[in-house]
Amino acid sequence: VQLQASGGGLVQPGGSLRLSCAAAGFRFDNYWMYWLRQAPGKELEWVSSITTYGSYTYYADSVKGRFTISRDNANNMVYLEMNDLKADDTAVYYCARTKAGDIRGQGTLVTVSS
Repeated sequence: VQLQASGGGLVQPGGSLRLSCAAAGFRFDNYWMYWLRQAPGKELEWVSSITTYGSYTYYADSVKGRFTISRDNANNMVYLEMNDLKADDTAVYYCARTKAGDIRGQGTLVTVSS
């Protein structure tokens, strides 16, 4: 299983970023996919989930209305569109094949700061 997240960076509060995750090594459209994050000094936190064909999406209360998860099964990609970013969104973001995060790739750092 290979999961490679990208798209992180430094953004000002209120700004936007789009994270991408390239998946390989498994039948992508057989699995729900997840975005998780880990802020400095904190535990790994679930952010969002998407069902196998993208029919249903789920979000943590802290990001609901600001983040949008999507997927492209033809290209084995999953995305996280993040809008109205806040300082509390600063974290390393991971895409994962499990909600617990035991199957996840390298993360991408998102820093929200002025």
